Amino acid sequence: MNTETTTVVLAAGPVLGSVGMSGLTLTTGMALLAGLRGSDRISLDRDKAGGVGIAFGTLAIAAGSMWGDVAKGVAQVPTSLIQGSAFGDVGLGGVALALTAATFVFKWKRLIWPSLLGISAGVIYAKAGGIWAIGSTLALKLAGILAAL
Repeated sequence: MNTETTTVVLAAGPVLGSVGMSGLTLTTGMALLAGLRGSDRISLDRDKAGGVGIAFGTLAIAAGSMWGDVAKGVAQVPTSLIQGSAFGDVGLGGVALALTAATFVFKWKRLIWPSLLGISAGVIYAKAGGIWAIGSTLALKLAGILAAL
């Protein structure tokens, strides 16, 4: 993962002003919470809840401090279940794949589950390497561009 993004507060821009990774993480978390609570402005289905969860997890890890701790805490339970000895040595790429599948394949009755699994997937992507890290890095670069507007 690009450590430059985590340590530098993004430059002030003419539209949004000074927005760091923590500001983007806070806003993404608020949007996710509003959608889960049934906001009239933000409507979530399984795929959107999972996608916003992934975005929140990715941004939270980049923001570090409390945000990173919260996201890592959310990711510990499903990750440890998948990496447990029952499934053998699946590796972090396998964990990322399993979390993504669990987020988007099952028909969830409550949107909190794909949201939490999405957060977990966002945390694992950067650690897993390969194509998962490419997506994570791309998302962070796009967030940096957005914050510079």
